[in-house]
Amino acid sequence: MKKEDLPINADLTGQVAVVTGAGGLICSAISEALAACGAKVALLDLSFEKADAWAKEIEKDGGTAKAYGCNVLDQDALAKTHEQIKKDFGPVSILVNGAGGNSPKATADNEESTPDDLAKKYKSFFDLDTSGIQFVFNLNILGTILPTQEFAKDMVLAQKGEILNISSMNAFRPLTKIPAYSAAKAGVSNLTEWLAVYFAKSGIRVNAIAPGFFSSAQNKALLWNPDGTPTKRTEKILRSTPMGRLGQVGDLLGATLFLLNDKAAGFITGVILPIDGGFNAYSGV
Repeated sequence: MKKEDLPINADLTGQVAVVTGAGGLICSAISEALAACGAKVALLDLSFEKADAWAKEIEKDGGTAKAYGCNVLDQDALAKTHEQIKKDFGPVSILVNGAGGNSPKATADNEESTPDDLAKKYKSFFDLDTSGIQFVFNLNILGTILPTQEFAKDMVLAQKGEILNISSMNAFRPLTKIPAYSAAKAGVSNLTEWLAVYFAKSGIRVNAIAPGFFSSAQNKALLWNPDGTPTKRTEKILRSTPMGRLGQVGDLLGATLFLLNDKAAGFITGVILPIDGGFNAYSGV
């Protein structure tokens, strides 16, 4: 990605940015955009190989990036990674908490309860796996808290910094079938506001973007049939989205760069910005 390809001009020269979940669709694109704006980008992912593939792409385009295999739920791993990043690039000034996701174990098959819920004919709310629910909450909530605890230390010392969390449209309007994910992302939004207040006098701004429906590896089975046609769920989504389409990763970059740019958004903190084609605004009538 080149700077001329970006939807907004943001000069992040000299900034050191950490992006968690950087091997995924959304955060790899965010990493590319930050690098194109001049930031030195540390791409963190549980899969070093995925993060490294994107880091190499960034370097091909002339950006500065390095991959780090890191579990965002492991405090020791985060601390060790932090020390290495400071050796490689310097103190962290931007943090994008992108690690998150859902689990099939925390996803129901039906949208509404019936007496058949108890007959074990399908996976209902009553059958959701405790470990799956815990995984979703840990990944989304702790996966935001622990990296912030680690990397915001540099920002407190510098008395400035930018943190961007990845919430979801689910935080505004919980979706059927995925109660744990919806509740966890609502927690991320609430945490964003809490952190914004906590860090305000330290010169650290904390905001979040809340993507609507984007097609990715995580939700592929929910959105698309094996033959590539849209599922009934996708058809419902499109009917409820005034703009009539799913989001594309490029739709997130303008808002991301705006919120991370202190010159443009220096008086904005504690905001959760929906990027959903109007889904949250539409009543269905």
